[in-house]
Amino acid sequence: MNQWSNFIKGFIKENPVFVLLLGLCPTLAVTSSAINGFGMGIATTFVLICSNMVISLIRNFIPDKVRIPSFIVIIASFVTIVELVMQAYSPSLFEALGIFIPLIVVNCLILGRAEGFASKQSFISSLIDGIGMGLGFTFALTLLGSIREMLGNGSIFGFKFIEGDAILVFILQPGAFIVLGYLIAVINRIKKSA
Repeated sequence: MNQWSNFIKGFIKENPVFVLLLGLCPTLAVTSSAINGFGMGIATTFVLICSNMVISLIRNFIPDKVRIPSFIVIIASFVTIVELVMQAYSPSLFEALGIFIPLIVVNCLILGRAEGFASKQSFISSLIDGIGMGLGFTFALTLLGSIREMLGNGSIFGFKFIEGDAILVFILQPGAFIVLGYLIAVINRIKKSA
């Protein structure tokens, strides 16, 4: 039961974007559309789950002096896999996400979970934590991208439902800050009233 609370914690109570405010660089940069947010979220989730599992398995063999560099090498290996697979099978998404795919290596969410959780917990707990945090991150990026795409383009996942001009500011950088700020305010309001 305790392991599943880690899943729920990562998805709801400690959502990486809306509550912990981690990984905001890709959150604000790539969420101009729902598909970009979803793609970045899935890529980050894969790296988070795999790195959590490997780090939890080898945590007793890593000397303290090289712990962080070791974590970065493990994370970078999985980011390379994601980058190559995305480049081969989804080149348009790969091009849209651009430099933010390699920057997953230094995403504070992944490194923080490796240091704060996976290096101290069992394999199963680390797996469930990775799934919960990853899905929470994916949900946040997809929601943010969906709202920005709806307001800025009049579409969602590329399907246009409003003809004519939309509010351009929402697909530009200031729109990311505006939408994220309102979403955090709504979530805080819901948490206070619950």
